[in-house]
Amino acid sequence: MTFRYALELAYRGTNYHGWQIQPNASSIQEEIERRLTQLNGNLPISVVGCGRTDTGVHATYYVLHFDSQKELDTEQLVFKLNKMLPEDISLFSAQLVSEEFHARFSPTTRTYHYFIHQKKNPFLLDSHRIVSEIDFEAMNRAARLLLGTQDFTSFSKLHTDVKTNICTVSEAKWNQVSESEWYFEIKADRFLRNMVRAVVGTLLEVGYGNLGENDITKIVALKDRGEAKLSVPAKGLFLVNIEYPENFLIRKAKRE
Repeated sequence: MTFRYALELAYRGTNYHGWQIQPNASSIQEEIERRLTQLNGNLPISVVGCGRTDTGVHATYYVLHFDSQKELDTEQLVFKLNKMLPEDISLFSAQLVSEEFHARFSPTTRTYHYFIHQKKNPFLLDSHRIVSEIDFEAMNRAARLLLGTQDFTSFSKLHTDVKTNICTVSEAKWNQVSESEWYFEIKADRFLRNMVRAVVGTLLEVGYGNLGENDITKIVALKDRGEAKLSVPAKGLFLVNIEYPENFLIRKAKRE
């Protein structure tokens, strides 16, 4: 008999080359699989994540699943894994789920935040500093043009292995945290490789006055990555939420 478990966790991506295992580079997936395998008597355990975050990208909320040949004590699993994992990876919960649950393919929406600040601050190292004057109202008007179901090829990394570049964006807006701190929130059913960072980089050009607000519509329509602007640095990007259908009964763990 096989038991499927979903884990809720968070990580700071600064020291890793993204979520996915890759040759000669550290990854979040590798760290977790290594510890789970140790707890499983060195019998290999593979995990499936809810998405592939790139090098340096963080997650305040992330979900993965794995299969086990034996039933596990979920509280003990959380306790033991947290003792074994490095300080920049933290586990919130482990839950027994149905075999139909799939961390990557079951989500209905994903939400990212991108943080920027305008004044030098040593405590905002996971935020992108902006040194020029910028118009957030113009950027918010431009961001609204991203809403709906569209082909986002212009904001996708080239030569990816996806079947379609069509995404449905349900939220896209800039939010003010303090006088000099802001974050961009974007929610969609799916995201393309590098999409959020390319969107933010292009919206910043609107804020600087180098692009018009309606240029966003033209850039999307052209389906050409060369039309969008440079991607912003990875350090300001956080995956903050994953939503699943209610029938999977994923219990959101407290993250205090």
